[in-house]
Amino acid sequence: MKISELMEGIRNRDLVLPEFQREYVWNKEQGKQLMVSLVKDYPVGGLLFWKTDHPPELKNVDKLPERLGTIQVILDGQQRLTTLCMLINGEIPAYYTDRDVEREKDPRDLYYNLESADFQYYRASEMEGNPLWWRVVDCMKRTDINVFEIAQKQSATPDEAFRLAQLYNGHLTRLRQVRDIDLPTQSVPPHATLEDAITIFDLVNSQGTKLTDAELALTHVTGKWSQARRIMKSRSAELGARHFPFDLTFMTRALTGVVSRRALFPTIHGQPKEALEKGWSRLDKILDYLVAILPKHAFIDSTDDLNTTNVLIPWVVYLAIHDGRFRAIGNLKKATHWLYAAHIWSRYTSQTDQRLEHDVSIVVRESDPWDALREQIIDQRGRIDVKSSDLEGRGIQHPLYRMTYTLAKAHGAVDWFNGVPLGTPHHGAYQLHTHHIFPQAVLYNKSGYDPENHLHRTIINEIANRAFLTAASNQGLGSKSPEVYLPEVEAMYPGALAKQFIPMDPVLWRLDHFAEFLEARRSLIAQKINEFMRTLVTEPEVVHKCTVSELISLGESATLEFKSTLQWDVVQRRVNKELRLSVLKTIAAFLNSSGGTLVIGVEDNGSVCGLKNDIEVMGGSRDQFGQTLANLIGERVGEEFAPFVRTRFEQVSGETVCVADVDRAPRPAFVQGPDSKQFYVRLGNTTRSLDTEDTHNYIQTNWD
Repeated sequence: MKISELMEGIRNRDLVLPEFQREYVWNKEQGKQLMVSLVKDYPVGGLLFWKTDHPPELKNVDKLPERLGTIQVILDGQQRLTTLCMLINGEIPAYYTDRDVEREKDPRDLYYNLESADFQYYRASEMEGNPLWWRVVDCMKRTDINVFEIAQKQSATPDEAFRLAQLYNGHLTRLRQVRDIDLPTQSVPPHATLEDAITIFDLVNSQGTKLTDAELALTHVTGKWSQARRIMKSRSAELGARHFPFDLTFMTRALTGVVSRRALFPTIHGQPKEALEKGWSRLDKILDYLVAILPKHAFIDSTDDLNTTNVLIPWVVYLAIHDGRFRAIGNLKKATHWLYAAHIWSRYTSQTDQRLEHDVSIVVRESDPWDALREQIIDQRGRIDVKSSDLEGRGIQHPLYRMTYTLAKAHGAVDWFNGVPLGTPHHGAYQLHTHHIFPQAVLYNKSGYDPENHLHRTIINEIANRAFLTAASNQGLGSKSPEVYLPEVEAMYPGALAKQFIPMDPVLWRLDHFAEFLEARRSLIAQKINEFMRTLVTEPEVVHKCTVSELISLGESATLEFKSTLQWDVVQRRVNKELRLSVLKTIAAFLNSSGGTLVIGVEDNGSVCGLKNDIEVMGGSRDQFGQTLANLIGERVGEEFAPFVRTRFEQVSGETVCVADVDRAPRPAFVQGPDSKQFYVRLGNTTRSLDTEDTHNYIQTNWD
């Protein structure tokens, strides 16, 4: 069939595309090479159609126009036909919408040189104002390309102009004759069933741009449940608005896990429509649940925080088996521990199918699979704990980079220059950037590092020389040396450096101590990752009865937190009663978890600041401070919880510090906020609020 006839058939919807076909996936180079082959009269392969008067669900077609006889469903060749339609008709074929063809894949900026018959995509430096370069679409559609005028401008004599005009006209004609080329076509007969058509589709797609296992699986799913692809794409867009734009490969793998309790794509091929629809209904709810709990309980705010979404597949299958949720907070913590470990140690970057299949089988077999799954990582890597040497020479592409960011959010890290919490969504000027703590320009210009030296570039770009800031702050820093700006950060936001694991010895902030800084920070990051991971799988050790000096040496943990003040605002230099809520949240979280100790008068980094200002505004009396704290607990948490909170004062480095030892409460404790009561728990080193549903589940799990 001639290409021109095929183009007309697409325009008139005599040629249609079944819903089970994948999207347009060719890249621009493939589109260019198709035109090169056609102009040179090279073979480009045949087309396969299915003639039927009972077509399956079709792409972008709600109702076919009235017609007699059969229509032709495209089974093989749609990538070539779509490309030709865009280059010859100048439009996206009727079976797609503009959204279905990604801009970077659209070939319509392909140009043709009348003199050399060369094809190239548009480059302004070479083609702007050059009469020899014409857009392929224009060559096909326009009738006013005057090769004689072009030849006259390119030649010095009439004879040369005539010769060039013939050359240009011959090349232009050859291009336009592509429309008259006959492409070999084959047809599946009308009596074939939908299953027959999909089977043939599978067989022929071993040629051209081969279908991935995920695409083939989705083809089988869509062949039986025609709306599947559209529903998945729509769901991906919805979740993308919540920063989790799961792609079709993940969706198909997750549906496979839910329906067949397997991870291998072919296991979904034979599933009936009813099972697919029922499985999607369950997966749909699981996706909402995941997107809700990952930020709150795992500090994973988007798919960008994961090196691969494959680490979520065992979670999906587990949730499908256990009614769509983690019923116990301890089980969720163990699942999160495994998730971090699988991410850090690249569980699924090689042998993906085999490892996922093995791990899913464990999830299906065991009611509490996380210990067994963790052992698989240990068998693979030898350990789970992170060593400082694991960070040496590692850049932002390594999984430990994303884990460091997750850990910073878990520690309540904020932007160093505007105080914006890192765990909140960032856009525009507040989009998250990675900042070189020791700026590259400073190291290259003043410290002898060579930008052409690969080893030097690796050292400078290490995770240990990275901090997380918003774009506006990162750009505003310029080339300030850390010994200049880090003290300013600490003065403006006390504890902000420690929350991003910056060694607090100012000597290490000097340029001549860069190597020592990296070594110290690698150790800090590794230590904090291991501490945080352990809080997820071990019962927290309550630290009551330790002295303040001993507590400071331990550092913040699941059962220990430092606060610099109760109500004195160190920035505004006045009483700020809104600050009281921060102390009450921590106390309530300890009451609702395993108990713990709150030290007031100590910065997050362990520096003792004391309570001088807090006590002075209360008449200079420590007893009044203690009574104020007790009254706040009684009024905003509940008088019945007073026996579980004991306060004491200690002198440290000449400063007065308050210590509140908190026991686990026999019933849930809520905090009265400005608008409503809130429920808080400890997760790792942080205090987290739970929504109504999570609060209900937590209470059911932790109290009779």
